[in-house]
Amino acid sequence: MIEIMIDLQGGAKAPLYEKIYEHIKREIVGGKIATGEKLPSTRRLAGNLAVSRSTVEMAYDQLLAEGYIQSQPCRGFFVCDIAQLYRLGTADMQTPAEEERESGEACEVDFSPYAIDTGSFPYNIWRKISRNVLMDDREELLLAGDGQGEYGLRSEIAGYLHQARGVNCSPSDVILGAGNEYLEILLAQLLGGERTILMENPGYPQAYRTFCNMGYQVKTVAATEQGLNVQTVRDVSPELVYIMPSHQFPLGSVMPLKARLELLAWAAEKPERYLIEDDHDSEYRYRGKPIPSLQSVDGQGKVIYLGTFSKSIAPSLRISYMVLPPQLMERYRENCGFYSTTVPRMLQDILKEFIRDGHFERHLNKMRGVYRSRHDFLLGELKKRGWVRKVSGDHAGLHVLVEVDTTLTEEELCKRARMQGVAVSGLKEYELERAKADTEVVLERTQISGEAAAKRGAGSKEGGRSGGFPVLLLGYGKLTEPEIAKGLEVLDAVCDSRHADF
Repeated sequence: MIEIMIDLQGGAKAPLYEKIYEHIKREIVGGKIATGEKLPSTRRLAGNLAVSRSTVEMAYDQLLAEGYIQSQPCRGFFVCDIAQLYRLGTADMQTPAEEERESGEACEVDFSPYAIDTGSFPYNIWRKISRNVLMDDREELLLAGDGQGEYGLRSEIAGYLHQARGVNCSPSDVILGAGNEYLEILLAQLLGGERTILMENPGYPQAYRTFCNMGYQVKTVAATEQGLNVQTVRDVSPELVYIMPSHQFPLGSVMPLKARLELLAWAAEKPERYLIEDDHDSEYRYRGKPIPSLQSVDGQGKVIYLGTFSKSIAPSLRISYMVLPPQLMERYRENCGFYSTTVPRMLQDILKEFIRDGHFERHLNKMRGVYRSRHDFLLGELKKRGWVRKVSGDHAGLHVLVEVDTTLTEEELCKRARMQGVAVSGLKEYELERAKADTEVVLERTQISGEAAAKRGAGSKEGGRSGGFPVLLLGYGKLTEPEIAKGLEVLDAVCDSRHADF
């Protein structure tokens, strides 16, 4: 039996069991601990390293699970023959960083509007809840569960939505799914038929593509600061309208109450008309009072409400929710009630405890402060830049729109920034593909005047859109203040169009 000594104080910050696991794994892979060699007992190694026995047991458990060692009853732990395993695990492999460098895509600063601060995630709390959920050894955790989502989690979500967003619902009105796209696919099955849906342009590409894939005819109209004009909706004559009234993506505009009430009145005129409210980025608002949801003022059962935990907790959580009006909830139970849930039951239990014990509220309040600080820093830095013509969409969310004074196109700006290690996107990337001339004809017949439509092509101030000047989206969710400053310094040079050969 060999002796193992490990420096647990030096190196990167990591749990002790992970350092033990990594050290033994390296020794085995490097051939320094031979096949068939017996490892020290958990008690002996714990004593040598001055750690708890459970710490060593966790390290050994991981090595067992990955096939590096095996346990022989009454004898101890022995090193496995990993020659085949090692070839499979290491042949021709590159790290993500190496792949990015080879493809020229590596960026030191990423102004993505989708990114969030994962470094502030409450790992310790989430780990503790996860451990407690699994320690109960409840058999039901391994079963499929309620296809609509576990009642306990739906109850917590319903309470949160009513308190934070004014949504009027009970747990029985809520359906859980793995992402908004899944819920939109489910919704299309509920509504059925060859339907026409109206969306604002620019808009949310994922929703647009999902509805297109489901066979819906998607019509688009120009997004403005005043929201959708009801006469525009009447002229297009859709059955469904998809909107983000509290924070339109990507423009960041808020739909006025008058426009909301007019849309609700339009939807109430026919039984199969519905408004799909995507409450995008509603958690983060930096000026004025929180904007109530459209669903909160719906007295006719005409709003289908969508939300997600992707930005409030983590994108990988993949838990979204949909609140259906009563008539559609009945249709769901009749036609789709047999579907199994797409969200793992254990994950639902963890999130339920996270919300119920107040951790979600505390995390959200913390992140509001973090993001507000970065938001204010970014705006302060942008005010110093001569190339900034206008900043919009800065009241909420995790990005702002910046109109750039340059002779370069959006594509040229984004390409040159990426060459210098800064990833940034232009507004045109969020233009939906079906913004065709027939829709523009509709616009000319509405209260969105021909003058406003003309501005769209010549540098409109409405909604931050500009045909004459590029508009960049600068997301700040994942960036520290030094990273924001560094990215803007690169954009200082890139946006100076005198550097033609940059």
